[in-house]
Amino acid sequence: MEKRIYFILLLVVFIVFGAFTQQHYFTTNEISPKLDSVRFTRQVKRAAEIEGVIHKYDSILNHELKISGTVGAAVAITYKNQIAYLNTYGVRKAGTRDSVDKNTVFRLASVSKTVTGVLAGLLANEDIISLEDRVVDYLPGFRFKNPNHSQSLTLRNLLSHTTGVVPHAYDDLVEHHIPMNNIISRFAQVGESATPGKMYGYQNVLFSLIDTVLRVKTSKSYGKLASEKLFRPYGMNDASTDFETFEKNENKAYPHVAVAKNRYRATKLNDRYYSTAPAAGVNASISDMAHFLLALMNQNDHKLNKNVHKTVFTPQVNSPLSRSYFRYWDGVDSKKYGIGWRIIGYKGRQVAYHGGYVHGYKAEIAYCEDEDVGIVFLTNSPSIAARKSVPEFLNLIFEYQDNKSILTETKAETVSIHG
Repeated sequence: MEKRIYFILLLVVFIVFGAFTQQHYFTTNEISPKLDSVRFTRQVKRAAEIEGVIHKYDSILNHELKISGTVGAAVAITYKNQIAYLNTYGVRKAGTRDSVDKNTVFRLASVSKTVTGVLAGLLANEDIISLEDRVVDYLPGFRFKNPNHSQSLTLRNLLSHTTGVVPHAYDDLVEHHIPMNNIISRFAQVGESATPGKMYGYQNVLFSLIDTVLRVKTSKSYGKLASEKLFRPYGMNDASTDFETFEKNENKAYPHVAVAKNRYRATKLNDRYYSTAPAAGVNASISDMAHFLLALMNQNDHKLNKNVHKTVFTPQVNSPLSRSYFRYWDGVDSKKYGIGWRIIGYKGRQVAYHGGYVHGYKAEIAYCEDEDVGIVFLTNSPSIAARKSVPEFLNLIFEYQDNKSILTETKAETVSIHG
């Protein structure tokens, strides 16, 4: 009888302990009917180093998502060639119980430029293209108002927003579904601010000319090359670059718009900016983007190597942005642009970063080679939580690394004194 009671008590203790452990490491998200969570901080030794940072960030992010009324979101953090954290929140469409999971596809909007930048770096490293190639060598009929400018325009200018043309030229025509061929012919009329290569001016249409160049050079579209060179080799199995594939995917996040403070409603899918796919037309899941960051971290890859990194992440031009653009960052030291990536000086590090917005979606990505860490955030209901997602994590990880360095230096000094 005593043995039976002892066994029952032992079983109860085991169940309680198991429930506590599960609650601690796989906390149920308050805004989601179902949480699809993959966390590797215990299983991966190198990621376990920042377990405290991950748990603190998880708590902050959950709070931000709850108070902002976020409908659905996904986040991934990579550290030292490992996925340190991957989590999903909420639902794909308001009013349903269709949970966001690691394979739910979102629109990347302008974060697409980071994919294009890396693809261009790969193609340049394989000598398929050179960033110094002139656009007119591929498109002889291309014209700017100043003929000398159109003759000197290079692929580097397209991908670093240094075309010299006034910012956001003809985005309005893209919004109204004017065919790209018709838009390109109008650049002979558009205003110019500087000689190509001299001044930053953000573009979507001119950035996306890389698609036409690649078709001429390789007889393959941007989407085909992105799939061959990036998506398939690096495990981005849900990624695509067209509206039809996105629309037919049953596991997609629907766009949402604000109807009141912290309240959103679903809106119709739209195909705007797929005509400028290299700039804003990539679709991807959080699993895809985690693997994208992992690919960047693995510099031993003979294809995505240090030469590619140098091509993509070397600053090309200062990019003076309004203070409000980085309002949730704790002070930015410098703002430049590389090839498809913003290159930000932040807390003594160089951070490759980009944000993206298209109707109903917001995406954020950052990669810090100095600390071997990356983060990506995707949502189908743009809110302040999205804009805070990257800087809040960077603040935590950089503070941790700085404190670790101070502790290491203090120990070294102590050893030296006693030695």
